[in-house]
Amino acid sequence: MMTKTDLASVAAPVTQRLLSLDALRGFDMFWIVGAEELVRGLQKITASGPIGLVAEQLRHQPWAGFHFEDLIFPLFVFIVGVSLVFSLTKTLEQSGRRAAVVRILRRSALLYVLGILSYGGLSTPFEKIRLLGVLQRMALCYLFASLLFCYLKPKALVGVCVGLLLGYWALLSFVPVPGHGAGNFAEGANLANYVDAQYLPLRKWDGDHDPEGLLSTLPAIASCLLGVFAGLLLKNPAVPDRKKVGWLIAAGLAGLVVGWLWHLNFPVIKKIWTSSFVLVAGGYSCLLLAAFYQIIDVWKFQKWATPFVWIGVNPITIYLGGHFIDFEAVAKLFVGGPVQAACGRYGELLLAVTTLAFGFLFLRFLYQRKIFLRV
Repeated sequence: MMTKTDLASVAAPVTQRLLSLDALRGFDMFWIVGAEELVRGLQKITASGPIGLVAEQLRHQPWAGFHFEDLIFPLFVFIVGVSLVFSLTKTLEQSGRRAAVVRILRRSALLYVLGILSYGGLSTPFEKIRLLGVLQRMALCYLFASLLFCYLKPKALVGVCVGLLLGYWALLSFVPVPGHGAGNFAEGANLANYVDAQYLPLRKWDGDHDPEGLLSTLPAIASCLLGVFAGLLLKNPAVPDRKKVGWLIAAGLAGLVVGWLWHLNFPVIKKIWTSSFVLVAGGYSCLLLAAFYQIIDVWKFQKWATPFVWIGVNPITIYLGGHFIDFEAVAKLFVGGPVQAACGRYGELLLAVTTLAFGFLFLRFLYQRKIFLRV
């Protein structure tokens, strides 16, 4: 049995480690791997009151709008952008651009393959293979954002980001979809869904289109670039911490204001990753990063974040771990059956919390022994 691997996520711990970034990544992954069970457990207790509101926020919006659950994926893409600034800067300085590009290509390819495998790989019929999914989108965002970072200066990166957001808006607003016309953002009637139906082969998550589809990858790259800008700010030694936090807060509020104003013309829709969605999600991401940075790296209040750090330094491990370790089955050995039944409507929540606890213990074990899954 291997005691150490050379695999890490593209959003893995950066060389010049920011503990706040590891903790924020872990906080994000906590909701990725545990939200569904928590929602089910909370709903068993009540569907109204504060718990009902929390449960509601832990469900994706069916289409237009924004819940906390809709932030989880773009927040991770944002964190990928922050992290690559630190990791690639050192590679560029020590080994040069060619080595950095080779590293980018290798990591992107491996993460993409892991994405294919996470949806069943070749264990499913060929037509059931999902070419685009969560890890595949992260691989593509990392690939293009990293290459742009290696070849362009910050002002040019801003231009690319703005161009992606405005270009995507123009495509969906002015290019007509057969049978629906131009500027229709309804599910199945918009250009992004149409492109998937016509040109994305094999399995698509939502019938003939995919929430991680072809065209919507363009604004997702912009989400990653927003993280790059935050990373450039945090890495700049000339900017004091107080100003870094202030700039992050200002950028976050600006993203929310502009995003929700744009929503009036170009709705906030996660499933097609609209430009307004990029700004709203980016705004919340900046605010969360500002809070974590201020509390953990500036004020040095760090102990509370330790469990999140365990997850944050091993994100791919916990994301893929469910394919190999059934934490819920282990939890049932202790709180299933009569124990769960005796707890009545709290039984499912108890099972969800216990399942998460075993996941945390597993990641703590890996962290203490410096075992990390790295791409």
